[in-house]
Amino acid sequence: MSADVIHKSNLAAVVLKEKEFTQFRDLIYSIAGISMSPAKKPLVASRLAKRLKHHELASYGEYFQMITAVNGKTELQMAVDLLTTNETHFFREPKHFDFLRRHILPTRKPGKALRIWSAACSSGEEPYSIAMLLDDVMGSAPWEIVASDLSVRVLERARIGLYPMERMPEIPRDYLSNYCLKGTGSQDGTLLIDRRLRERVQFMQHNLTEAPPKLGEFDVIFLRNVMIYFDQDTKRQVVSRLLSLLRPGGYFLVGHSETLNGINEEVRLVQPAVYLKPLR
Repeated sequence: MSADVIHKSNLAAVVLKEKEFTQFRDLIYSIAGISMSPAKKPLVASRLAKRLKHHELASYGEYFQMITAVNGKTELQMAVDLLTTNETHFFREPKHFDFLRRHILPTRKPGKALRIWSAACSSGEEPYSIAMLLDDVMGSAPWEIVASDLSVRVLERARIGLYPMERMPEIPRDYLSNYCLKGTGSQDGTLLIDRRLRERVQFMQHNLTEAPPKLGEFDVIFLRNVMIYFDQDTKRQVVSRLLSLLRPGGYFLVGHSETLNGINEEVRLVQPAVYLKPLR
């Protein structure tokens, strides 16, 4: 057995020490506001293990030194992407899409573009689900979707709009035929979001713990299944920043396991996980 093979086999047994986990936990909190409990230690180890192997490093401490070095910004973004990517689905929490269809869209002002922000869009399933519904219901009426995420890697996937065929059951059948293309040849086993829909969603990188860019006011903001990763102070700051871009009379949607109780008194609950910003 060669020395190189021995070295690589040893890498597979690298253990994330408690001190090293604390370093990564503190780093992610400082960058993204995400609070990791000790239970997340195996997740950190498994998600970063491939980067240790890629760089042939003997410890997680060495990798931490690499990503925090002056010339480590590219690899730091890679680490942040790996540690902050969350699971998502098409038409996740369908009651929100039903509320959008039945209560929000019928009250829109004619001639004025409906503006929606998917503020933690991950790999794009949420904004594309919204786009399908808007195109279906609104026809030629104007609408805009801005979709943002911290992870550069998932945003690249979202812009391409290519998903495994296993995701097909999540999408209503008529939407599949109208807005999705079945992959053939080298793309067999995939579905592609139709170009005319992809072109109507503006994807951008944004860290929710930082001041939002000047995007104008939105009629609806989706911030779903993200606050569960924040501590109370970070939740207040993030929600306050986003609400500053929600027009009076607009709706703020969170995950069904989340609440704004004790976080913000500016909006009022209209149904589970749906809040209204009152008119001034």
